[in-house]
Amino acid sequence: MCGRFAIYSDPPPPLQRLTPRETWEMLTGRYNVAPGTWIAGVRRKGDEAEPSLTRLWWGYRPSWASPDAPQPINARVEKLASSRYFQGAFKHHRCVIPADGWYEWFPQPDGKLPHYLCRADRQMLWLAGIWADYGDGSACCAIISEPARGCARDIHDRMPLVLADDSFNTWLDPELHERDTIRSAVHHLDAQMFTHWAVSTRINRPANDDPSLIEPADAGHQ
Repeated sequence: MCGRFAIYSDPPPPLQRLTPRETWEMLTGRYNVAPGTWIAGVRRKGDEAEPSLTRLWWGYRPSWASPDAPQPINARVEKLASSRYFQGAFKHHRCVIPADGWYEWFPQPDGKLPHYLCRADRQMLWLAGIWADYGDGSACCAIISEPARGCARDIHDRMPLVLADDSFNTWLDPELHERDTIRSAVHHLDAQMFTHWAVSTRINRPANDDPSLIEPADAGHQ
């Protein structure tokens, strides 16, 4: 799954022409992004020719759902095309959530130990997501999860679906609607490109938000 992530780097080339600097700075510079907050997402709105970076509420509940309907933060990739709750967004409202890395918790005898997972080359990750209109001009989203791959399996059985760099625009392509077409056109980031390390349990409190959260736990940040 993906329940916390970090986004703190400058916008990389795929976003530089799409993203006003002030919008990027308003939505990023965070080391402990928690559900139930506004996050940065890249999506196409209406008939826009180009995608844009906008704020999305992390917790998916489309406007047609009842007020007491669930508000999941993740959508399992296995259910996207068959679940009524997600299938419309999967066809027409896909988005990309930029992130530097995400956190998972590994069970230990004395409690769960958080780990930070990212690309070994420290380049930005493109997390696949879906979004829905809230009905008031704003939008909400969920990050898509898949079975863990590569070293991520050491920590948890699920992970966010991380897109290969060349699938950034393909995932956002409004002409792609059918499940099989999307699956054949979109590629995952190679599992060998991930790395991870244990980090401080300070990440457990959303109020903690500083660069030390991504430092290795053995560096004295327990």
